[in-house]
Amino acid sequence: MQIPRLHPDTIEEVKLRADIVDVVSEYVVLRKRGKDFVGLCPFHDEKSPSFTVSQTKQMYYCFGCQAAGNAIKFVMELGKRSFPDVVLDLARRYQVPVQTLEPEQRQELQRQLSLREQLYEVLASSAQFYQHALRQSQGQKAIQYLQSNRKLKEETIHQFGLGYAPAGWETLHRYLVEDKHYPAQILEKAGLIKPRKEGGGYYDVFRDRLMIPIRDVQGRVIAFGGRTLTDEQPKYLNSPETELFSKGKTLFALDQAKGGISQVDQAVVVEGYFDAIALHAAGINNAVASLGTALSLEQVRLILRYTESKQLVLNFDADKAGTNATERAIGEIAELAYKGEVQLKILNLPDGKDADEYLYSHTPEDYGELLKNAPLWIDWQIQQIIQDRDLKQATDFQQVTQQLVKLLKNIANSDTRNYYVSYCAEILSLGDTRLLPLRVENLLTQIAPAATTYSKPVSAKKAWGDSKVSDSPLPTERSLLEHAEALLLRIYLHCPEQRQAIIDELEERDLQFSLSHHRFLWQQILETPVEQVDLISTLENIYLELSEDLRLVSHLFHLNEKWKKEILRTLQVVQAAIACMDLVMLEKRSRHFLELWQNTDPEAEPERYQSYCQAFYAVKIKLQKIDRQRLFSITELL
Repeated sequence: MQIPRLHPDTIEEVKLRADIVDVVSEYVVLRKRGKDFVGLCPFHDEKSPSFTVSQTKQMYYCFGCQAAGNAIKFVMELGKRSFPDVVLDLARRYQVPVQTLEPEQRQELQRQLSLREQLYEVLASSAQFYQHALRQSQGQKAIQYLQSNRKLKEETIHQFGLGYAPAGWETLHRYLVEDKHYPAQILEKAGLIKPRKEGGGYYDVFRDRLMIPIRDVQGRVIAFGGRTLTDEQPKYLNSPETELFSKGKTLFALDQAKGGISQVDQAVVVEGYFDAIALHAAGINNAVASLGTALSLEQVRLILRYTESKQLVLNFDADKAGTNATERAIGEIAELAYKGEVQLKILNLPDGKDADEYLYSHTPEDYGELLKNAPLWIDWQIQQIIQDRDLKQATDFQQVTQQLVKLLKNIANSDTRNYYVSYCAEILSLGDTRLLPLRVENLLTQIAPAATTYSKPVSAKKAWGDSKVSDSPLPTERSLLEHAEALLLRIYLHCPEQRQAIIDELEERDLQFSLSHHRFLWQQILETPVEQVDLISTLENIYLELSEDLRLVSHLFHLNEKWKKEILRTLQVVQAAIACMDLVMLEKRSRHFLELWQNTDPEAEPERYQSYCQAFYAVKIKLQKIDRQRLFSITELL
């Protein structure tokens, strides 16, 4: 149907009700940053988030491609859809009454919109019917199963609206059509009944099953899951896909869990309905279930709306099927996980139990402790790779190495990749620390050395030869150091209010100016009396008196238009410059300790060998921390 012209009041109401963070979160993983939210722009490829969403202004803006607008424009641009189509879609979602400018078209439009409302109504009535049936004599086996087998209390049964579908072929159909006068076509569209193949009429989809309502985020019933109480297959039967229900876009118990997820800043995803119900009954109210399907990207984005730090724990069964489900789930969200957009952990409970079974014999505190110590998804995958493998056997060693390299290649974040290169090298070294440098070298070579930012050790040939490692900065380091030191000196000269902060930072980190012309200038600065009014003029005179080459530093004494603007954000620039100087110094120390480590005989001097090894990795850890502190690239400021 062609969408008629919508009334301005409808458009304005949609703008008011459609929260932009809620809308954008369906497509972009957003992180809270101050008052706003940031994420990777969906309109162009980028590795660092430049896409900003303001909840107060109800606007989005990308600093990379300059895309901007409100919630309506976002959906239009992303889906290449028309304005009225998007407004109508958002009106349905946020339950905004729709008016048109052409009165004669309103009836048909309202008929289309009312279908969803009728589906909500008939599903709510069905849920009430099933709950009532649970309390009747025919529902006794279902209530006994819940109380005895699942050990659920009355308040939990009521909280999740659990019910029972009677065994008759037309029990629900008769109640809703004959007693409540709902059209049979609406029941069919809701997935509650099916037409008979012969003889006409309909039959109930769910018969003699324990009924579990599936609700949307707003708490409205949109479908059902039915568990058999006999040997009938399948054990669990879900509603078919409908206008309201899509398995790949729905999570069981999210309406109950969204508050808990926000409160603890973490979401737990389990496989089954009763795993989620058992966790909520135990007071662990940040759990949802994936409806028996592989966790989809849409489901993950739905969960991540409610956790600021994007923490997600997958607690699937530890058996083969559960492991496969975990692997599939990781595959679905691998791109987000590799980029660090999701803090993904994997929890396998002891003895292969699921959450429901585990809580029969353990306390909620026990489960919470396991959650706290759950390994990151990469650690879990590494353990899956090396499980039941004998690394002393050439074939197993080769296969494990290949799988580890494949895993490491996909890690986009350099800090994370650096850490796991070292970790995997330790695994492959089998406790022989003499092999560590070689294992690191081999992994880096296979990952793609040209792309890695890991401070690559010297080649295997140099590692075991007599070559010395230079302690001077590498060419790229020299350029970085030149930029960073010049920036710091320029700020010191032109921003008196920052001088003490710069001195304090250098002293705290025990940093020196490495380049001779910068070091000489800094020495003259420190020797100049603090009360000196015109520092730059005084320094120029010193250079003339000492016959030093002023040309090497004279550019620091003057500001062009660009630098006048840049020093307005001196705090950020000082932090970045200091971080870069620290980074280069640590790189030099890293190479120094690596050389000492490689040139020490572990058998003749085991303590010294171990000391150099520890010093090398201690510097590497500092390198990772300091690299994260660089707020922006120095080269971008020049």
